[in-house]
Amino acid sequence: MPIRNQLDFRVPIKFLAFCVFLSCFPGCILSATVTLDSIEIYNTHELLKQPTVYFKCQHDQNKTVLPDVKDKKVLYKFNGQESWQPLTELNDKKCKRCGFYEEDAIKSDDVFEEWELCPSDFGGHDGKFRRVTKDEFNATFLCPKCDTSGSKSNSKSHGESKGNGIPIALVLLIVLVVLAVCMTGVVAGYKHWQKKKRQQEQARFLKLFEDGDDIEDELGLDHVI
Repeated sequence: MPIRNQLDFRVPIKFLAFCVFLSCFPGCILSATVTLDSIEIYNTHELLKQPTVYFKCQHDQNKTVLPDVKDKKVLYKFNGQESWQPLTELNDKKCKRCGFYEEDAIKSDDVFEEWELCPSDFGGHDGKFRRVTKDEFNATFLCPKCDTSGSKSNSKSHGESKGNGIPIALVLLIVLVVLAVCMTGVVAGYKHWQKKKRQQEQARFLKLFEDGDDIEDELGLDHVI
Protein backbone atom coordinates (compact mmCIF):
# COMPACT_ATOMS: atom_id res chain seq x y z
CA MET A 1 0.00 0.00 0.00
CA PRO A 2 2.65 2.65 0.79
CA ILE A 3 4.46 1.87 -2.51
CA ARG A 4 1.23 2.20 -4.54
CA ASN A 5 0.44 5.54 -2.93
CA GLN A 6 3.92 6.78 -3.69
CA LEU A 7 3.59 5.83 -7.37
CA ASP A 8 0.14 7.41 -7.65
CA PHE A 9 1.57 10.60 -6.22
CA ARG A 10 4.49 10.77 -8.68
CA VAL A 11 2.40 10.43 -11.85
CA PRO A 12 0.36 13.64 -11.44
CA ILE A 13 3.54 15.56 -10.47
CA LYS A 14 5.20 14.59 -13.79
CA PHE A 15 2.09 15.49 -15.74
CA LEU A 16 1.87 18.85 -13.95
CA ALA A 17 5.54 19.57 -14.67
CA PHE A 18 4.99 18.77 -18.37
CA CYS A 19 2.02 21.17 -18.52
CA VAL A 20 4.06 23.91 -16.85
CA PHE A 21 6.84 23.38 -19.42
CA LEU A 22 4.41 23.75 -22.32
CA SER A 23 2.89 26.89 -20.82
CA CYS A 24 6.34 28.47 -20.38
CA PHE A 25 7.44 27.63 -23.96
CA PRO A 26 4.34 27.84 -26.16
CA GLY A 27 6.40 28.30 -29.33
CA CYS A 28 8.30 25.06 -28.92
CA ILE A 29 5.41 22.92 -30.16
CA LEU A 30 3.20 24.32 -32.89
CA SER A 31 0.44 22.40 -34.58
CA ALA A 32 -1.83 24.57 -36.69
CA THR A 33 -4.42 23.34 -39.17
CA VAL A 34 -4.67 24.88 -42.63
CA THR A 35 -8.05 25.01 -44.35
CA LEU A 36 -9.10 26.14 -47.80
CA ASP A 37 -11.18 29.31 -47.76
CA SER A 38 -11.76 29.67 -51.52
CA ILE A 39 -10.37 28.59 -54.88
CA GLU A 40 -10.89 29.39 -58.54
CA ILE A 41 -9.15 27.35 -61.23
CA TYR A 42 -8.43 29.07 -64.52
CA ASN A 43 -7.52 26.00 -66.52
CA THR A 44 -8.24 22.27 -66.59
CA HIS A 45 -6.03 19.59 -68.09
CA GLU A 46 -8.62 16.86 -68.72
CA LEU A 47 -10.48 17.21 -72.03
CA LEU A 48 -12.88 14.25 -71.98
CA LYS A 49 -14.16 14.39 -68.39
CA GLN A 50 -14.54 16.69 -65.43
CA PRO A 51 -11.29 17.23 -63.53
CA THR A 52 -10.45 15.74 -60.15
CA VAL A 53 -8.51 18.44 -58.32
CA TYR A 54 -6.64 17.68 -55.12
CA PHE A 55 -4.20 19.26 -52.67
CA LYS A 56 -1.19 17.45 -51.24
CA CYS A 57 1.94 18.20 -49.25
CA GLN A 58 5.12 16.16 -49.20
CA HIS A 59 5.34 13.66 -46.34
CA ASP A 60 1.55 13.76 -45.87
CA GLN A 61 0.10 10.29 -46.20
CA ASN A 62 -3.15 11.26 -47.88
CA LYS A 63 -4.11 13.75 -50.55
CA THR A 64 -7.13 16.02 -50.12
CA VAL A 65 -9.54 15.78 -53.04
CA LEU A 66 -11.70 18.84 -53.67
CA PRO A 67 -14.98 17.19 -54.74
CA ASP A 68 -16.83 20.43 -55.50
CA VAL A 69 -14.19 21.95 -57.78
CA LYS A 70 -15.23 20.85 -61.27
CA ASP A 71 -15.56 23.92 -63.47
CA LYS A 72 -12.97 26.50 -64.39
CA LYS A 73 -13.46 30.23 -63.84
CA VAL A 74 -15.89 29.58 -60.99
CA LEU A 75 -15.07 30.83 -57.47
CA TYR A 76 -15.71 28.12 -54.87
CA LYS A 77 -15.98 29.23 -51.22
CA PHE A 78 -15.83 27.02 -48.14
CA ASN A 79 -16.51 27.40 -44.42
CA GLY A 80 -13.72 25.14 -43.19
CA GLN A 81 -16.09 22.48 -41.85
CA GLU A 82 -16.34 20.31 -44.96
CA SER A 83 -15.67 16.60 -44.58
CA TRP A 84 -12.40 16.83 -46.48
CA GLN A 85 -11.03 19.72 -44.39
CA PRO A 86 -8.40 20.52 -43.14
CA LEU A 87 -5.90 20.44 -45.98
CA THR A 88 -2.79 19.93 -43.84
CA GLU A 89 -1.07 20.84 -40.57
CA LEU A 90 1.99 23.03 -40.08
CA ASN A 91 4.27 22.13 -37.18
CA ASP A 92 7.17 23.79 -35.39
CA LYS A 93 7.37 26.84 -37.71
CA LYS A 94 8.57 24.67 -40.58
CA CYS A 95 7.49 24.99 -44.21
CA LYS A 96 5.98 22.24 -46.31
CA ARG A 97 6.27 21.60 -50.02
CA CYS A 98 2.63 21.60 -51.15
CA GLY A 99 0.65 22.01 -54.33
CA PHE A 100 -2.55 21.62 -56.29
CA TYR A 101 -2.80 18.74 -58.74
CA GLU A 102 -5.23 17.18 -61.20
CA GLU A 103 -5.60 13.43 -61.55
CA ASP A 104 -4.70 11.94 -64.91
CA ALA A 105 -5.80 8.44 -65.91
CA ILE A 106 -3.15 7.93 -68.58
CA LYS A 107 0.03 9.70 -67.50
CA SER A 108 1.31 11.28 -64.30
CA ASP A 109 -0.95 13.77 -62.56
CA ASP A 110 -0.92 17.33 -63.85
CA VAL A 111 0.55 20.02 -61.61
CA PHE A 112 -1.15 23.38 -61.16
CA GLU A 113 1.73 24.57 -58.99
CA GLU A 114 4.00 23.46 -56.15
CA TRP A 115 5.43 25.88 -53.57
CA GLU A 116 6.70 26.17 -49.98
CA LEU A 117 3.77 26.70 -47.61
CA CYS A 118 4.99 28.31 -44.37
CA PRO A 119 3.32 29.39 -41.09
CA SER A 120 4.70 32.89 -41.61
CA ASP A 121 2.68 33.23 -44.82
CA PHE A 122 -0.47 33.74 -42.78
CA GLY A 123 -0.42 37.36 -41.63
CA GLY A 124 -2.97 39.83 -40.39
CA HIS A 125 -5.75 39.42 -37.91
CA ASP A 126 -7.70 37.03 -40.16
CA GLY A 127 -4.84 34.54 -40.64
CA LYS A 128 -5.39 34.32 -44.38
CA PHE A 129 -2.92 33.63 -47.17
CA ARG A 130 -3.64 34.12 -50.86
CA ARG A 131 -1.81 32.32 -53.67
CA VAL A 132 -2.30 33.41 -57.29
CA THR A 133 -0.72 31.62 -60.24
CA LYS A 134 -1.25 32.99 -63.73
CA ASP A 135 -3.43 30.80 -65.98
CA GLU A 136 -3.74 28.19 -63.21
CA PHE A 137 -5.60 29.12 -60.00
CA ASN A 138 -6.42 31.69 -57.33
CA ALA A 139 -6.68 30.23 -53.83
CA THR A 140 -7.07 31.63 -50.31
CA PHE A 141 -6.02 29.58 -47.27
CA LEU A 142 -6.93 30.05 -43.62
CA CYS A 143 -4.78 29.29 -40.58
CA PRO A 144 -5.67 31.43 -37.52
CA LYS A 145 -3.19 29.63 -35.24
CA CYS A 146 -0.21 29.85 -37.58
CA ASP A 147 2.82 31.85 -36.55
CA THR A 148 2.71 35.33 -38.10
CA SER A 149 6.06 36.55 -36.73
CA GLY A 150 7.84 36.01 -40.05
CA SER A 151 8.47 38.70 -42.60
CA LYS A 152 6.62 37.09 -45.49
CA SER A 153 3.57 38.73 -46.95
CA ASN A 154 0.14 37.17 -46.56
CA SER A 155 -0.67 37.75 -50.21
CA LYS A 156 1.57 36.37 -52.93
CA SER A 157 1.11 36.56 -56.65
CA HIS A 158 2.75 34.06 -58.92
CA GLY A 159 1.12 35.36 -62.06
CA GLU A 160 3.73 37.17 -64.07
CA SER A 161 6.17 34.32 -64.09
CA LYS A 162 6.40 30.75 -62.86
CA GLY A 163 9.63 31.71 -61.10
CA ASN A 164 10.06 34.23 -58.33
CA GLY A 165 12.57 36.38 -60.16
CA ILE A 166 12.26 39.02 -62.87
CA PRO A 167 10.22 37.83 -65.88
CA ILE A 168 12.35 36.70 -68.82
CA ALA A 169 10.58 39.07 -71.23
CA LEU A 170 11.48 42.04 -69.02
CA VAL A 171 15.12 40.93 -68.85
CA LEU A 172 15.30 40.63 -72.63
CA LEU A 173 13.72 44.06 -73.05
CA ILE A 174 16.28 45.62 -70.69
CA VAL A 175 19.16 43.92 -72.56
CA LEU A 176 17.87 45.17 -75.92
CA VAL A 177 17.50 48.72 -74.61
CA VAL A 178 21.04 48.67 -73.20
CA LEU A 179 22.44 47.33 -76.48
CA ALA A 180 20.55 49.99 -78.45
CA VAL A 181 21.91 52.75 -76.21
CA CYS A 182 25.45 51.38 -76.53
CA MET A 183 25.19 51.14 -80.34
CA THR A 184 23.83 54.68 -80.53
CA GLY A 185 26.71 55.91 -78.39
CA VAL A 186 29.28 54.10 -80.55
CA VAL A 187 27.82 55.51 -83.80
CA ALA A 188 27.64 59.04 -82.36
CA GLY A 189 31.22 58.79 -81.12
CA TYR A 190 32.46 57.54 -84.50
CA LYS A 191 30.72 60.38 -86.35
CA HIS A 192 32.16 62.92 -83.91
CA TRP A 193 35.64 61.45 -84.43
CA GLN A 194 35.24 61.67 -88.23
CA LYS A 195 34.11 65.30 -87.98
CA LYS A 196 37.08 66.24 -85.80
CA LYS A 197 39.42 64.44 -88.17
CA ARG A 198 38.05 66.38 -91.20
CA GLN A 199 38.39 69.66 -89.31
CA GLN A 200 42.02 68.84 -88.45
CA GLU A 201 42.81 67.93 -92.08
CA GLN A 202 41.20 71.16 -93.30
CA ALA A 203 43.20 73.15 -90.75
CA ARG A 204 46.47 71.52 -91.87
CA PHE A 205 45.60 72.15 -95.53
CA LEU A 206 44.92 75.86 -94.88
CA LYS A 207 48.12 76.11 -92.86
CA LEU A 208 50.11 74.75 -95.81
CA PHE A 209 48.75 77.55 -98.03
CA GLU A 210 49.54 80.15 -95.37
CA ASP A 211 53.07 78.82 -94.99
CA GLY A 212 53.53 78.93 -98.80
CA ASP A 213 52.45 82.57 -98.96
CA ASP A 214 54.87 83.48 -96.16
CA ILE A 215 57.78 81.86 -98.06
CA GLU A 216 56.93 83.75 -101.27
CA ASP A 217 56.85 87.03 -99.36
CA GLU A 218 60.27 86.37 -97.84
CA LEU A 219 61.82 85.53 -101.26
CA GLY A 220 60.15 88.46 -103.04
CA LEU A 221 58.39 86.22 -105.48
CA ASP A 222 55.11 88.11 -105.44
CA HIS A 223 53.40 88.18 -108.81
CA VAL A 224 53.36 91.58 -110.42
CA ILE A 225 50.11 92.28 -112.19
